[in-house]
Amino acid sequence: MVAGSGFPSGWIIPDWPVADRVGAVFTTREGGVSLPPFDAFNLGDHVGDDEAAVTANRRMLGERVGRRPVFLRQVHGRRVAVLEACTPDGLEADACLSDSPLVACTVMVADCLPVLLADVRGHAVAAAHAGWRGLADGVLEAGIAALRTLVDRDRAGAAAGGESDIVAWLGPCIGPQAFEVGEDVRQRFVLADAAAEPAFRPAGQGKYLADLPWLARRRLQAAGVSGIWGNDGGAPWCTFSQPSRFFSHRRDARLLGSSGRMAACVWLR
Repeated sequence: MVAGSGFPSGWIIPDWPVADRVGAVFTTREGGVSLPPFDAFNLGDHVGDDEAAVTANRRMLGERVGRRPVFLRQVHGRRVAVLEACTPDGLEADACLSDSPLVACTVMVADCLPVLLADVRGHAVAAAHAGWRGLADGVLEAGIAALRTLVDRDRAGAAAGGESDIVAWLGPCIGPQAFEVGEDVRQRFVLADAAAEPAFRPAGQGKYLADLPWLARRRLQAAGVSGIWGNDGGAPWCTFSQPSRFFSHRRDARLLGSSGRMAACVWLR
């Protein structure tokens, strides 16, 4: 995980092989104005934080990335939105993509897995909010298909982009040592793909510890994305186990009643 200039030192800059015109960042709790328990850089406007603080944090994010981050209304589905300069906030979708340098594709998370996608040549970018429901329903596959369509359109007159042209970066999420799920979740994945079984480690009493990054990597690979970077399921990527750095809905909502939201952004310069 790499920090970059121009952002708070704790923010994460994806280390992945994309064109220089592709920019990306993952925010942490650092750098904002929200008060406890949302301290300090909460971007969620639906979690009970002060509205003025959220507005200020979102404005700061836009200033730091140098264009407008478009905030979706995420519902744990698979809808993909194409963002343009005039696209308003609040569009219901769990993935977005764009070839405009005026907006940043943005998804908010607080345990769910953020997945950033890019054409390595920098024609277009995408972001997906991949909790277990969206992942099981195919949000990554929908995002990849839409991104390939947009890239091929923008490369009119050139050879169509092959599967290896799309790369992915996985951001922090709840780790496999903390993500306890029931038999119903395991069945959703295993019935669709028997080879997904290793992602679920028995935890007793009908519960399992699920490896969300592993499941995402398998789905990305099946969709033809061979270049996958970022979260490998290791402890440094776990949102649940690092309360001073990351928000975590599963950890914070039980103790504090709610949790802030972080953002993963990707854009074209």
